[in-house]
Amino acid sequence: MFRIGEFSKMGKTTIKTLRYYDEEGLLKPEKIDKFTGHRYYGTEQLITLHRIQSFRQLGISIDEIKLLLSGKEIAEFLKKRKSELIQTIVNAKDAISKIEFILNQEEDYFMSYNATIKELPECIVYSKNITVPSYDAYFDLIPEIGRAVKGQYPDLKCSVPEYCYIEYLDREYKEKNFKVEFCEAVESFREDFDDIKFKKINAVTAVSVMHKGPYSELSKAYSYIFKWIENNGYKALGAPRESYIDGIWNKDSEEEWLTELQIPVEKVN
Repeated sequence: MFRIGEFSKMGKTTIKTLRYYDEEGLLKPEKIDKFTGHRYYGTEQLITLHRIQSFRQLGISIDEIKLLLSGKEIAEFLKKRKSELIQTIVNAKDAISKIEFILNQEEDYFMSYNATIKELPECIVYSKNITVPSYDAYFDLIPEIGRAVKGQYPDLKCSVPEYCYIEYLDREYKEKNFKVEFCEAVESFREDFDDIKFKKINAVTAVSVMHKGPYSELSKAYSYIFKWIENNGYKALGAPRESYIDGIWNKDSEEEWLTELQIPVEKVN
């Protein structure tokens, strides 16, 4: 048998590590001298130490190694660990792609916009299709929809946090007389009335960009978000959503208006 110092040299590890493995019940000394407290290890324990070191180099935790040494099916565990590492690599490549995209942008884009991936939850909405003469018309058209719903269903509550958005129905960009669907999330279904419909919106993964400023400058945010989608291996799945967070109803200056662009996507490579 070997004292802990000799054993540490043979196993190419530290005395501190061996003491830690002892405390964790992972590799206990074969013998402890009851008078001196010296720890002694046998040559067979070099094999166990070697296995522990091998597992640690795979990024396996101490608790997981305990299970493996106690007889847990190693092959199945390593397959799972392999899948986790592959996913880590995929995530790292994805992060690198996003960093490269940011670094390749002009400085004003870099300062103004950042894209994130969001999971938009399932929700119930009431909706109405409208033709909008211009962005300024939103300030009359949208509150009118809200008043109509409130008049029909006074007890209907909006979801918390509030979530309202529009989707563009035209297949081309227009600044005037464009068709949109307005949606506002609510707590429950009600019967449709007039041209206002209730429906469920499925959960979806989306790219999100925040735009601060007037609606007339939203085209810059759209340019950024579609370029981001193209350069980061995603594909748009549905119509863009404009979610209005701050606007004329609570901000004095249009420079303070905050709009979130959300585009449903899926990863393609």
